[in-house]
Amino acid sequence: MTTLLVIAKEPRPGRVKTRLTPPFTPEEAAALAEAALADTLCAVVATPADRRVLVLDGEPGPWLPPGVEVVPQCAGGLDERLAAAFADCTGPTLLIGMDTPQVTAELLTFGADFTDCDAWFGPAEDGGFWALGFADPDPALLRGVPMSTPTTGARQRARLTAAGLRVRDLPRLRDVDTAYDAWLVAEQVMVQGQGGRFAAEFDRLAAGVRRSDVEQSVAELSAAERSVADRSVVERSVVGR
Repeated sequence: MTTLLVIAKEPRPGRVKTRLTPPFTPEEAAALAEAALADTLCAVVATPADRRVLVLDGEPGPWLPPGVEVVPQCAGGLDERLAAAFADCTGPTLLIGMDTPQVTAELLTFGADFTDCDAWFGPAEDGGFWALGFADPDPALLRGVPMSTPTTGARQRARLTAAGLRVRDLPRLRDVDTAYDAWLVAEQVMVQGQGGRFAAEFDRLAAGVRRSDVEQSVAELSAAERSVADRSVVERSVVGR
């Protein structure tokens, strides 16, 4: 039985996407988070699976589509919450977050096929990971991995290989954490012709944000970070494969 997991927070102002403020208000940041979550769930619903589960911190809202069951997140650090999400699953399971609205059903279908591997790993631009999948989930492989650091992804992947798993990599994606991330991901979604709520919501909200505020957000990135980010825009075609 194939399971798709989405781990997420209820998109409430002040609780989600706080790094988008400024230039966006807490309410606008929450609106972008809701749009990102809605697009993510849309891709999940369109992906063949036996079970689709939202592991949620908070309460579901009108953005929840039919066909997705909701279970509460457990207490503890992110490693414990991810481990607990996998502990409730048997058989092939792929977990993603709510920060990559550019994800497609085609990409998730690819990552849910464990024919020639034991695990899938989806690296994120910030050094973390946006996807993690197991043919046979083992929660112990997540517990104790330091989360939300520039080396989280490398450490998690190393944990998988050290356990003797055959690991395959999904394309590197950018999480939406900052205004610059949001801009790049919205551009990617438009280039891919995906449509969806996130790009439209960003376009609507960005029109009301002073250009100087967005430029200040970009200026706070180092030249190296901007170079990586700009290069990632060119590499969009791989995401839909």
